[in-house]
Amino acid sequence: MQPEAQAVFATLAHDTRLRALVLLQQHGELCVCELTHALGASQPHISRHLALLRETGLVVDRRAGTWVFYRLHPALPGWVTRMLQETCAGVAHQSPFIDDARALAAMADRPDSVRCS
Repeated sequence: MQPEAQAVFATLAHDTRLRALVLLQQHGELCVCELTHALGASQPHISRHLALLRETGLVVDRRAGTWVFYRLHPALPGWVTRMLQETCAGVAHQSPFIDDARALAAMADRPDSVRCS
């Protein structure tokens, strides 16, 4: 599924979705628990926005037991990939994006070390 330009930009217009995509661009794959912690939002709130990102074709998920991990869709068109890379580079050192990265880095028991098991 190729995301349409209008859907991509409409999806990115929401702060939570943009912040989640920046984190996914920076880290590759993140568990819902990591996104919840980094963005300081409830699990249902984050899951609802991740579902919209998945429906738009920007992310894919992977289930591991009861945990769900998200990453950028590997078959994104080049223009979307480049736009996300440039956006991430441009905002990575601005608030709230730097705050999200710091919160994620400070998270205890991240899935990378314990695999959310």
